[in-house]
Amino acid sequence: MKIRWHNCLFFARFEAYSLGMKDDCAILQLIKIQKEIDARSRDALANYNKDVVHEKQMAFHRAQKRNRWVFGGNRSGKTECGAVECVWLARGIHPYRKNKDDVFGWVVSVSQQVQRDVAQAKVLKYLAPRYIEDIVMLEGKRGAPEYGVIDYIVVKNALGGTSKIGFKSCDQGREKFQGTSLDFVWFDEEPPKDIYDECRMRVFDKKGDIFGTMTPLKGLTWVYDEIEMNVSQSPEVWCEYMEWNDNPYLDKSEIKAMESTVSKQDQLSRRFGKFSTAEGLVYPEFDQNVHVIEPFDVPKEWQCDLSIDPGLTNPTSCHFYAVDFDGNIYVVAEHFEAGQSVDFHVDKINAIANKLGWKRDEKGRLHALIDSAANQRTLASQKSVAELFCERGIVVNTNVNKDLYSGIQRIKSLFEQRPPKIYIFKNCVNLIRELKSYWWGNGDRPKKVDDHALDELRYFVMSRPRPQKPPLPPKSEIQTDKEKLMRECRRERWMKI
Repeated sequence: MKIRWHNCLFFARFEAYSLGMKDDCAILQLIKIQKEIDARSRDALANYNKDVVHEKQMAFHRAQKRNRWVFGGNRSGKTECGAVECVWLARGIHPYRKNKDDVFGWVVSVSQQVQRDVAQAKVLKYLAPRYIEDIVMLEGKRGAPEYGVIDYIVVKNALGGTSKIGFKSCDQGREKFQGTSLDFVWFDEEPPKDIYDECRMRVFDKKGDIFGTMTPLKGLTWVYDEIEMNVSQSPEVWCEYMEWNDNPYLDKSEIKAMESTVSKQDQLSRRFGKFSTAEGLVYPEFDQNVHVIEPFDVPKEWQCDLSIDPGLTNPTSCHFYAVDFDGNIYVVAEHFEAGQSVDFHVDKINAIANKLGWKRDEKGRLHALIDSAANQRTLASQKSVAELFCERGIVVNTNVNKDLYSGIQRIKSLFEQRPPKIYIFKNCVNLIRELKSYWWGNGDRPKKVDDHALDELRYFVMSRPRPQKPPLPPKSEIQTDKEKLMRECRRERWMKI
């Protein structure tokens, strides 16, 4: 820093001398100007689309619709324009929209890890430190926000006020997205439908903007219907596709190298940002129009187990299961929340059970299946999670069948039968979301992402008796005699040989 200051001072004195300026105030003014020039040269926002223009990015910024989406391939530049849009709005310097001096918006990512590594990093790239008034962290140190998880950033607005950019992740659940009026929401990749709907309500009061940037890797999801196809014919919906060749910062050699690493099937989405069929889904048999039903009062005689997949930082998922007299499974209700104690989860599960009138044993306890990992003790507690649940009135059975492939095949068979053998109440939004976004990864194993509800669905399904083939009808006397005669004929033919 001293070397840089002395250099600035030397060149400022030299320039002042050459201009015939001997006043120290004039020299200091020159230094100030030079420092500002240097700062701007390093300012990513000031250099955004300055020398080389990404036409698709600018088309997104110029669009006046309130619900704008970019469907782009990886490295097409889609995330950059989402981050810049946030910073422009928060700073009150958007070149194509009416600016305000007190903007409040959210950046929504799939998870906190993705938030830190992608969306948050992009916002910090384009938001120069001199425009940041405060940073509030969820995890990490304020002095190094790029290494932690940010709750919100207070931004100095060019119109004299302050703005706030908050960060949310979809794994927090819909409840964390309620109650706040917003000027904008940026979705970095596809959110669950319920969170999207909730965010639309958040921008309603202020007539704010929704914009999303995503690579469509999940097949023909709700985004395809609602945004790309615009089935509701909303006049505020706008979208465009962005591919590798649209990004002027990617040279031909880079594009050629990326082509060699991506299959032709995957290039449709990863290169061109196009929606494709659900190839790669673990449960393509799941059809929301068939398997998701309106809730109804479940007869007491049908009520069966609860199933729990516990988590600390990850969500704890619990669903209530019922089975009718024909063996059809009904997923009746759910509790799904991350970052809470066992006491919290027990209270929530008990509240749902009381509302449903769920059956309990003679001691007033609920019964549940739970991941066998709940038997493990940690350094933070002398008792296991299973013991803690039992002490609080939920008797858990850790003897569950965790065979991944058998469980998946059993669930697939329940979905593919007609009529189906499994139904899900529409209020079980997290289970529905996971079924629609559960993908095969490398090595013929599903990706270990967003599978907490699906894990405990497997525990329950595998706890049920394997379906038996119906017994054959008794044979008539004539059929018996016929089969006996045929066996004798075959025996005689064999003896002659």
